[in-house]
Amino acid sequence: MSGPYRDLFVSASDGLRLYARDYGPDVAETLPVVCLPGLARTSEDFHDLAMELSRDGARPRRVLALDYRGRGRSEWDKDWRNYDVRIELDDTLQVLTVAGIEKAVFVGTSRGGLITMALSAVRPTLLRGAVLNDVGPVLEGRGLIRIRSYIGKLPKPRTMREAGQILKQISDAQFPSLTDEQWEKVARGSWREDNGQVVLNYDPMLMKTLESIDLEAPLPVLWPLFGGLSPIPVLAIRGGNSDLLSEETLKTMQESHPDLTALTVPDQGHAPAIEGELIGAIKQLIAEAESRS
Repeated sequence: MSGPYRDLFVSASDGLRLYARDYGPDVAETLPVVCLPGLARTSEDFHDLAMELSRDGARPRRVLALDYRGRGRSEWDKDWRNYDVRIELDDTLQVLTVAGIEKAVFVGTSRGGLITMALSAVRPTLLRGAVLNDVGPVLEGRGLIRIRSYIGKLPKPRTMREAGQILKQISDAQFPSLTDEQWEKVARGSWREDNGQVVLNYDPMLMKTLESIDLEAPLPVLWPLFGGLSPIPVLAIRGGNSDLLSEETLKTMQESHPDLTALTVPDQGHAPAIEGELIGAIKQLIAEAESRS
């Protein structure tokens, strides 16, 4: 491994080419960590966490961070209807099978948390611990409306700094404390530089999946899937300004799960960046999960 991670390419069940970053050593003594990003985000979001865990002097561990189909370095699907949680769940299982991961701690941001909860139903033996980053069994409609307003509809930036400013204009109310440098870092999960151009890092047809949701109708609740996490320790993170995960839902999650730690990050919305103190909290969750394995 010449760089901080290996490139892992896997064929999905339908032949689509999937990508994951594979950090650190594959050692039996430590639980691996699998990172699942948000709807239009990529493995880039977990780089700081993966570097911290894979290069830990005392207990280095393997970290796998996925790009779903149509995002990052995974192939785009010709049929936008396949940008579906159920298909992405199957894609995740395909990647884990090829990677040889039979049990892990899962860190899921937003959509990644939904996939983590779904895994508890279809392959419960995989999960030894779970981090749900600003997502739970109840999704707030106003958050989905906001996300739908910009996914696949962003103006084309000329530079990565300009890309950061575009995101700042959209989400400054949710993240009032971020610096311009931090906004640029966030932007690198939504765009990439390619031959001197700044291009979108996901298939803009993702917007179709949100357009098909009737936000006037009651949204489905996922308490049965969340209940599948009851045998394992869970860290539930909420951005203090989040419009997707409510304080009420987080409180109910804490009351209904026997071993859930709830953490609210002030001055951040959907979804908090996994850095700084959050990495420390995730390391504690991993240690607890590892002690039970």
